[in-house]
Amino acid sequence: MKCEEALLVRIFFGEDDKYEGKPLYKYITEYCKSKNIAGVTVFRGILGYGASSVIHKAGLLKLSSDLPIVVEIIDCEENIKPVLPQLAKLIKGGLITLEKVKVLRPP
Repeated sequence: MKCEEALLVRIFFGEDDKYEGKPLYKYITEYCKSKNIAGVTVFRGILGYGASSVIHKAGLLKLSSDLPIVVEIIDCEENIKPVLPQLAKLIKGGLITLEKVKVLRPP
């Protein structure tokens, strides 16, 4: 197996967050695609809270609004660094984390 170093970006925000009228998670995904970033995955949480300490949860009887969203972006550091300033501008009240990871690629 071939092992490479990469940078993993995780962005945490609420499902109701938008940019230019579009859901923020969709805008981020399309923006990264336009910059030829290797991969993006969007996760929708069922329970969580952030700086506001308000718990957002999905319920059986009603649909919760503003559930937690996590967007994971992965590529080599050289490709990620140029998009970070734009990503940082998009996040209002959310959180961005960076971590170096090893990527295993089967032969």
